[in-house]
Amino acid sequence: MGGAVSAGEDNDELIDNLKEAQYIRTELVEQAFRAIDRADYYLEEFKDNAYKDLAWKHGNIHLSAPCIYSEVMEALDLQPGLSFLNLGSGTGYLSSMVGLILGPFGVNHGVELHSDVIEYAKQKLDFFIKTSDSFDKFEFCEPSFVIGNCLEISPDCTQYDRVYCGAGVQKEHEDYMKNLLKVGGILVMPLEEKLTKITRTGPSAWETKKILAVSFAPLIQPNHTDSGKSRLVHLPPVAVRSLQDLARIAIRGTIKKIIHQEAMSKAGNGLKNPPRFKRRRLRRRRMETIVFLDKEVFASRISTPSDDNNNSEDIDEERPEEEETKPSELKPDPPVNFLREKVLSLPLPDPLKYYLLYYREK
Repeated sequence: MGGAVSAGEDNDELIDNLKEAQYIRTELVEQAFRAIDRADYYLEEFKDNAYKDLAWKHGNIHLSAPCIYSEVMEALDLQPGLSFLNLGSGTGYLSSMVGLILGPFGVNHGVELHSDVIEYAKQKLDFFIKTSDSFDKFEFCEPSFVIGNCLEISPDCTQYDRVYCGAGVQKEHEDYMKNLLKVGGILVMPLEEKLTKITRTGPSAWETKKILAVSFAPLIQPNHTDSGKSRLVHLPPVAVRSLQDLARIAIRGTIKKIIHQEAMSKAGNGLKNPPRFKRRRLRRRRMETIVFLDKEVFASRISTPSDDNNNSEDIDEERPEEEETKPSELKPDPPVNFLREKVLSLPLPDPLKYYLLYYREK
């Protein structure tokens, strides 16, 4: 049992390790991973393992390893305003990170087989919205979760820009998965023990790329009723936002711009002294077979010619030079939620302030 990257002491250190190993490669994906603490999706007695690059399973609750999720997020090429379907949405951890990128005008749907996992995901989503300061740094596309077997989605459902399946897809279900995509859309799924990215380039045209060698537990086949008919899964309708919601989004966006302008004004036009850097040598490691929990195996990164040429490559990395730190600086003050402070200072009735803050408790 092991992981593709080193364990971290906290969420940020885990993300640092994923970046160093080049599983996280873009700023959008990095921001989403840092905004949501992976440990929040663990049961309390298992949180000691949250920052290891390992899968976790307890009963029906399951989380893939961080390196798998980061490869999935990168492969999906997410952009604001897209529609996303998560097949086997589980705890909602991935769906929530995706929602931070999709923004207020995206669509974020999940299908999950187990009702207890749906309830768990809703609890974790509610906890994130009510308690996390990260929520105010983004305009969030809140996920909606539906119970059912993802192989029984109603044929009249809308198609999506991005689709992910978190279970092993049998070859006979490949076309079914492809038909969930719009033209130009991207599907990421484990297919024939390879994490696979499929792009729909036309009504009947596809591009396929193998990303990682993996082994996921297979999709559970539908359990037909006594009458022989399947239970169709009806996905949530793609609803138009209400005028109230649009007003809230616009007001929060305007307040954020004001906060940014005030911060820039206080900083002045002068540039601060740039940080000093020193170089340290890093040796890129190539991982072979890694075993995760509960049948999920990360065998190896799919090799490319550039990987073969740089297997033992030394990398120069710039790091800020460590400066002397006073004891009082070892424990920085917690970050200030400027959006919340600004909203609470507005000359508005309390119910309207709470509405702008999504009735959050913190």
